[in-house]
Amino acid sequence: MRADTDDYRALFLNDIPLLDARAPVEFRKGAFQYAINLPLLNDIERQRIGTCYKQQGKEAAIGLGHELVSGRVKNARLAAWQDFTQRYPTGYLYCFRGGLRSSIVQQWLTESGNPYPRVIGGYKAMRRFLIDTMENTVAKYPLTVVAGLTGTGKTEVITALDNAIDLEDCAHHRGSSFGRHATEQPSQIDFENRVAVSMLKSLAEGNQHLVCEDEGRLIGRCFVPPILQQKIKAAPLVWLEDTFEGRVARIQQDYVCNMLAEYRALYPDDSKKAFAEFSLYLQGSLDRIRKRLGGELYSILLTQMRHALHEQQTNANLSGHTLWISALLKKYYDPMYSYQRGETRTQILFRGERDAVIQYLRAAQYA
Repeated sequence: MRADTDDYRALFLNDIPLLDARAPVEFRKGAFQYAINLPLLNDIERQRIGTCYKQQGKEAAIGLGHELVSGRVKNARLAAWQDFTQRYPTGYLYCFRGGLRSSIVQQWLTESGNPYPRVIGGYKAMRRFLIDTMENTVAKYPLTVVAGLTGTGKTEVITALDNAIDLEDCAHHRGSSFGRHATEQPSQIDFENRVAVSMLKSLAEGNQHLVCEDEGRLIGRCFVPPILQQKIKAAPLVWLEDTFEGRVARIQQDYVCNMLAEYRALYPDDSKKAFAEFSLYLQGSLDRIRKRLGGELYSILLTQMRHALHEQQTNANLSGHTLWISALLKKYYDPMYSYQRGETRTQILFRGERDAVIQYLRAAQYA
């Protein structure tokens, strides 16, 4: 059998598959991107054993555990673990602290002829490693922030750079009131883990200077860790520019075309359901900023949006979306962004359109 490991860096750099033997409730609170939850104990069993441990002690709790996970229950869970080991022969297993639960899973796998290594220290040690990675990276390495008005394509710049940390990708959200996707965001802990792994991978490539997009405190429901928030606020800016027409077209592609495609992928056998959910997404996104828009502007935009959706559904005509997107940029997003960034203009190192900004940031990496 391969040896157990505490090389957390190698696990995350190489996207090693991980068998998470914790209970589902623990997994939902926080996990790692390439982990699959195949628990030794389900939530109810874990709760019963915890109560037994408090009332009767460790030996009684272990005995109850073996009683609960026996016979057909044990065989079913063992079969799932065996399947994992066969599909992911380079993987590892872990529990919360790398203790009893992962030892039992490992023992049962070995007895079944499928020996499999575990992560020493378990989830707690790996999580601590990622927290330290983020804190040390933020403290040690310089950061440049890509800023610009809504729709200028900041994400396009981020994805073109090998030293960029894509916070919106980690959060599975595009950062605005219209920024959610058809599928759920990760938990806060999962988001933080993804950011730390992204930093780890960037540094492993030899990068000494990091780049990220200008973000506020929240990206959807995920909040940017305070140490990173402070770094972003203090960092110099590179200002991305584009034509107004280009920004409108980009927003239409992202929030109309791409979002409808996401809902169609979610409901591949029900096109009406997909379009209905897409329509709710657009109108719900507008409703979230209703108070800030004011009643009159909100009503105008909602009417334009509903007309655009009708034309899109009946005639496959997207031109109506240009009207509400243009008005939203001119009357809401542009004034808001100019106000928020008004005091930081002296920090701007460079201004330009996408290709020029990418070229500048690539050159700055080695300056």
